[in-house]
Amino acid sequence: MPVLRLLLCLICLSLPAWAQEQATPDRSATGGATTLEDILARQRGEKVDPTYRSSETGSQESPYEAQLGIRGGASDSDIYRALRYGSADVTVSARGPAADVIIQDSGMWWVTFRTGPLREYGTYALGGMVVVLLLFYLLRGKIRIDGEKTGRTVTRFTDFERFGHWLFAGSFLVLAVSGLITLYGRDFLIPLIGKEAFATVALACKWLHNNIAWAFMLGLVIVTLNWIAHNIPNRHDLKWLAVGGGLFSKGSHPPAKKFNAGQKIIFWLCILLGVSISLSGLSLLFPFEMPMFAKTFALANATGLPQMMGLTLSETMGPHQEMQFAQLWHIIVAFAFITIIIAHIYLGSVGMEGAFDAMGTGEVEEQWAREHHSLWLDEVKSAEATQGKPTPAE
Repeated sequence: MPVLRLLLCLICLSLPAWAQEQATPDRSATGGATTLEDILARQRGEKVDPTYRSSETGSQESPYEAQLGIRGGASDSDIYRALRYGSADVTVSARGPAADVIIQDSGMWWVTFRTGPLREYGTYALGGMVVVLLLFYLLRGKIRIDGEKTGRTVTRFTDFERFGHWLFAGSFLVLAVSGLITLYGRDFLIPLIGKEAFATVALACKWLHNNIAWAFMLGLVIVTLNWIAHNIPNRHDLKWLAVGGGLFSKGSHPPAKKFNAGQKIIFWLCILLGVSISLSGLSLLFPFEMPMFAKTFALANATGLPQMMGLTLSETMGPHQEMQFAQLWHIIVAFAFITIIIAHIYLGSVGMEGAFDAMGTGEVEEQWAREHHSLWLDEVKSAEATQGKPTPAE
């Protein structure tokens, strides 16, 4: 959880509204109201501290309420600002944690960031990985089995291990596709299929995303329990990393146990990102019931790290703000997750001969095992020899 909380606060590195401190302009000439410089700064896209407006919401009570009506002595502007900045005394008939939020002022930065930098840099990440893998394939080609095939196979993964993997992987692919359609569909699908057809597609994606999420979390648990013991780093991982796992040169096969260093990195990233995206997903599935960011930011501020990076993390958030941060974090983690899995899919399919068999049938060519997981193969052979050894007569 400490690692997760640290990762959560990193989202603010991408939010310009939190990253700068502006000098307070002189508004004495306007009596504290908006100045021409404020207007010009907004037109230039600069941040303007709204405190001078949010703190001037007028009085909500008046001794002349009987003569002036229900507004009392408060002007329309005062009432609007009080509603906008959440200082108005609002009474509503509905019940719920967000029912009395009439205007949610902080929502505009969320819309701007979600439809702007978030999608832009996320697209760069996905497209960049595809380009890198394409160049790698053109330069290195498919990684073949170097030695002569033996015709014998070794059981790489049991049926239950493969079930956990495919439950995790299959649900992730459905979530990734449905999530990307939700994020990009309005801009790219509506021009192609029209609004009514897209509405049907979007509703189906929402239903799939909300329900397949449970299969993803179950798969995450199974994968973790199955393989966490095999993914503890050891000294052989350093040798594997030193030669790049032999991926960039033919005939290089560093020793490895059941999982090599590269697979271990993928495993721990999947666990870390899987837990993080599951928590933010649960927060979105149960709106306003699982606020995480205000408390996380408070803990982060206590460490002093945000201040060292020039950030000011808010420790007080409304229910809508919590949901907006959860949604943005969910997408950021999803982009990172999808980018990593693209590389994993490449190496587990077209990128390496014999790799898909491990999860396809559970059986791998013995020579493939010797080249890529020699220490693990030695353990398997030793166990087979021990089990097949005749028991001494009593």
